Amino acid sequence: MRFEERKFNIPALKGISARNIEEHLKLYAGYVKNANLILDTISEYKKDAEKNAYALGELQRRFSFEWGGMRNHEYYFDEFENGPAPLPEDSKLRTAIEEEWGDFDEWMNMFKSIALTRGVGWAMLCYDRHTKRLLTQWVDEQHLGHLVGTFPVLAIDMWEHSYVADYQPSGKKQYVEDFFTNLNWSVIENNFTEATK
Repeated sequence: MRFEERKFNIPALKGISARNIEEHLKLYAGYVKNANLILDTISEYKKDAEKNAYALGELQRRFSFEWGGMRNHEYYFDEFENGPAPLPEDSKLRTAIEEEWGDFDEWMNMFKSIALTRGVGWAMLCYDRHTKRLLTQWVDEQHLGHLVGTFPVLAIDMWEHSYVADYQPSGKKQYVEDFFTNLNWSVIENNFTEATK
């Protein structure tokens, strides 16, 4: 079974240009292609696993990077689909955030600070079914630092390719602000609902 490149219905966004989204989607397509290519190569190399042990290990390491790039971007682009929509005051997600952090706006400020971490990676809000808690995390690159067993609820791409064409390096903070302006919170709420099942 091969991974399929998804298509997204992303309208015009505030601050994030259609050209940037177009180029960003090409990058996402590359992750899908490379994830498939690596699995095909692993299938060939496993025929003589002992001889190819080193190559198989390195391919598997690379697969986690490509896989993370593919899946993280699918969460990211989903969040823009069909245009911005607010998070209702009585939503289960808002209630869960307030139970965990005390205040929605305080959580939002903290999350934005995490997004501004130096380096390339992702800021994520995830749900842990074991403790029934929301957790925030910074993921280096695509795949280093994921909290094992958690389910992504919200993801913001903080690699420079996601914002530098529109904002320049100095505009990183404005990109984060515009990301939340463009967010379709109904998608995030649905991610939370699925995670808590």
